[in-house]
Amino acid sequence: MSEAVRQLQPKALWNYFSDLNAVPRASKKEEQVIQFMLDFGKQLGLDTQKDHIGNVIIKKPATAGLENKQTIVLQSHLDMVHQKNEATQFDFATEGIKMIVDGDWVKADGTTLGADNGIGVATIMALLASTDIPHPPLEALFTIDEETGMTGALELKGGLLDASIMLNLDTEDDDELTIGCAGGIDITASGTYDLKAPKEGTVSYKLSVKGLTGGHSGMDIHKGRGNANKIINRILSQLSDRISFQLASIDGGGLRNAIPRESKAMIYVDPANASTAEMLISEYGEYVVNEHNTTDPSIEIIFEAIESNQKVMPIEMQTNLLRTIYACPNGIYRMSPDIASLVQTSNNLARVLVDAGKYEILCLTRSSVNSEKEDLTKAIRSTFELLGAEVTTGGSYPGWTPKPEAAIVKLMSDLYRKRFDAEPHVNACHAGLECGILGQNYPEMDMISFGPNIRGAHSPDEKVQISSVQKFWGFLLETLQNTPAKN
Repeated sequence: MSEAVRQLQPKALWNYFSDLNAVPRASKKEEQVIQFMLDFGKQLGLDTQKDHIGNVIIKKPATAGLENKQTIVLQSHLDMVHQKNEATQFDFATEGIKMIVDGDWVKADGTTLGADNGIGVATIMALLASTDIPHPPLEALFTIDEETGMTGALELKGGLLDASIMLNLDTEDDDELTIGCAGGIDITASGTYDLKAPKEGTVSYKLSVKGLTGGHSGMDIHKGRGNANKIINRILSQLSDRISFQLASIDGGGLRNAIPRESKAMIYVDPANASTAEMLISEYGEYVVNEHNTTDPSIEIIFEAIESNQKVMPIEMQTNLLRTIYACPNGIYRMSPDIASLVQTSNNLARVLVDAGKYEILCLTRSSVNSEKEDLTKAIRSTFELLGAEVTTGGSYPGWTPKPEAAIVKLMSDLYRKRFDAEPHVNACHAGLECGILGQNYPEMDMISFGPNIRGAHSPDEKVQISSVQKFWGFLLETLQNTPAKN
């Protein structure tokens, strides 16, 4: 299935991407891919090291004639988001990603593809292994755990890199040169509740919300896509206004940086209200489907009787929980007043798990303004503390302040215009790139992020455009050849 990918051009890049995608590399479980990269660098005879946290650094001297150029660090992250469709049978811990060539796109069979940021990693590997590509002195930085905490970037020490310019290969539109990004913080609300037996004679039902588009909770947050956690909570709340039911469990969403695509809840209903419940769910579901038919054309809302022996939460707790989730901010909080079309602050209600006397709710809040990030964090904290939840925060990372006058920005902008006869979009993004964090220990380093077209990142719809990879590759090679001379 993946063999067709190896025949694509540039062949070295696609072959290294295929090799990489055969290695399990979930965030916080990168042991195999770290060893894969160490073996790769050492087999090439290059200076290869692993730092104390697991980042891999490989250094390669300049090719003849370019020794006087400034050293460039090429940076990508090793981990990938592991997501699959509910019906897909796949074990990320043991199986390699099954890739498909579909016209001008490469995608995976029911799972995330890992183009974010595997294409960047494979690009760097192809450059390190090359024997005929002109380039200045190179330092390759492969960080870990970008997707769930930026741990690798946060732990990278100063003094390990000599470069004065960083090219981050983790942008998902090939006409963009990104020079700034948002910071973020994880918020977790958790608690317990008493378990009760459901009322005798009640009927158990499963409510499912599935088939949403999902996507990256930063780059796609402005697209108005449905959040399965908010939708299922809305339906349950509306149902509770009309009939009584008992809530046994909710299981929705997954990773903090992915817009939730699926959620399910189990409830008990009195037989006398069963037909009314079915009618109301159908009615509410029709509203939701109509509201989302543009952004989430495959959305499904299913209400079906099932056999269950789960216990339920007390009605007062059920009411308060549903109201609290309803009140939790989700999506865009504020647009930037200074940069057109840039989301400044947002929240993703990423995970809701309620079962067996415990609940846990995960959010990822992003902002390019630190004080506003703190303000929204406090609002979310306050919301869940009113429920009586214990609220903790972690994984906070800073934004990346743009430097539009940097020499590398001017150079790449000029090269883009000449090469493609078009104007690049020099901008900041709402994703959590590692540049801001890395810049804390390397404050004099100029940075820019770019990459090929990737769509549906963090979801099983993820795909990367073949022609765009070719465009990106050629642009990168020309950039390396025109790197400024050492001062």
